[in-house]
This record gives sequence, C-alpha cells and structure tokens, in this order.
Amino acid sequence: MVSSPPVRGLPWVSDALLLAVAAVWGTSYGVMKTALAFHPVLGLLALRFGLTFVLLLPALRGLRGVPAALRWRIAGLGGLLLAVFLCESYGVLHTQAARAAFLISLCVVFTPLVEWALLRRRPAGREWAAVAVSLLGAALLAGDAAGGFGLGDALVLGAALLRALMVCCTRRVLAPDAGAAVPPALAVTAVQSGVVAVGCAVLATLQGPWPALPSPSGEPLFWACLAWLVGACTLFAFFAQNAGLQRSTPTRVALLMGSEPAFGALFAVAVLGEPVGPRAWTGGALIVAAALLATVRGMPGRGGAPVVRPAGSSRS
Repeated sequence: MVSSPPVRGLPWVSDALLLAVAAVWGTSYGVMKTALAFHPVLGLLALRFGLTFVLLLPALRGLRGVPAALRWRIAGLGGLLLAVFLCESYGVLHTQAARAAFLISLCVVFTPLVEWALLRRRPAGREWAAVAVSLLGAALLAGDAAGGFGLGDALVLGAALLRALMVCCTRRVLAPDAGAAVPPALAVTAVQSGVVAVGCAVLATLQGPWPALPSPSGEPLFWACLAWLVGACTLFAFFAQNAGLQRSTPTRVALLMGSEPAFGALFAVAVLGEPVGPRAWTGGALIVAAALLATVRGMPGRGGAPVVRPAGSSRS
C-alpha cells in the first residue's frame, strides 16, 4: 500500500477531532474511578483493551503488505502505551488528583524536547509560547496540593514523559514517506490495544487468581462505564489521535490534547458535582487558549505533513 498525498482540508478536521478526544479523555478519569470501585486496575485495563482489540480485528487486514519490521515497530508502540497506562493508573492511586493532573500535563512540555531529540524538528517560537500558556493553566487548574514528592508523583511524571515519547515515536512510525507503506490508523490502534490487553492480562495472572466480574444485571453502572471507556475513550480516541499524527506534528497534537484537564473540570462539575473555584476555571481557560493557539495559521503541521528540519537549520 502506497501512502497518498495529504489533503489540505483535513488538518482542520484533525484539529477538531483531537479536541473532541481531549473532551472524551477529560471524562475518563471520573469514569475510570467509578469502574475501579467494582474491579481492579489490571483487570479493568485488560477488559477495556481486550474488547477494543476484538472489535478492531477486521482492521488488521490493513497491515497486509506492511513490512514485518514496521509491524514490530507498531507493536513497540503498544508496549509504550502499556507503560503509559500502568504508570498513570498506579500513580493516581498513590498521589492526589490535583498533583496527577499537573504532572500529566507536563507532557506538553516534554513533547517539544523529545521531538527535537528524535525527529530533529526544532520547536517554533509560537509552539513554545503555547506550551508556556498551557503549563501555567495546568498549574492553576491543579491548585495547591500538600505533601512532598512521592512514589505516585514519580509514576505520573514518568507517564507524562512516556506520553511524549509515544507521540513522537508514533509520528516517526506513521510519517507518510514517499513510496512507503503507511499502515491505517485503525490497524495501528488494533495492534496497540492487543499489546496492552495481553500485557495487563499477563501481569494480572502473575498477581494471582482473577476476581470475578461484576454481574451485568447487578452492576449495570460498571458495564456502562466499560462501554464508554471502550467506545469513546479507546476506539474513537486512539484512532483520532493516530490519524491526527499522520497530518500534524507531535507538539501540535500534544497542545491540542492539552485541553483535556479543562474538559475534565467541566465533567467534574456537571456530572460528579465536584467544586471548582475561580483559580481552576482560569487555568482551564488558559489551557483551552493554548490549544486554540496551536490551531492558528503559521503553526507547523498546517496544510499537510510538517517539514522535518535538521537541528541546526533555521526556521522562517
């Protein structure tokens, strides 16, 4: 399969999809927390990504004609995703939610640095400005949290760094080079889901016997949460993210996805009834502003695939 040239009208669609992903993932913390009241972390992750893999089995046909080396690299992306979810899930269990939200948002700071190191694309001044605004908004949204830097903080910080690494590695694997086979985003999502499901299942088995699943009739809330996590937070979200990475730069994607904490605050107020003060709303507004700044003309990724420049080259 030969990659097709990028369509100029699609980057705007990708931006809208990525913002929708941020909104969906903003709900995932509350939904995941609700589901974890019925089932442990590893079992829930295995179910979530196992069901996703089964639903996406037909998409694996898109890997026909893809070289074996590229298939292994895609599987490696699944390994990175597994590491992200393990660090993030267990980190949140051992730290305050406010601290976790701030540390996870550092992904938007790590991404330009990782992209510069791996892809040799020097971040533009506007990108650094958007990163700074996003980081300030995340700090305000997180608020003040007491306590020192502990194990949970280290795990969440590791998850943020792994997120940045995964975004850049995904861009490297899926970049549409002339004459090269480009795997469909759904096929990549299927492989990633399979790797995460198998990894979590193996780890859960090593821990001991699996706990019984909640009854569909007795605990419908658990299954409703699982359906949302599979359909919206996994199937749609990772497909849209992978599709967006084929037409944009990792830093641009990270900034758009950086609006996730603001949407999470809206979900917490509207659905979970959690109080959010003026400081947090100000932070959320800054994060959304940073995401909008990432979509204005002149940012890398507009009009198709970005130009990857050597580290020492100048930028217009």
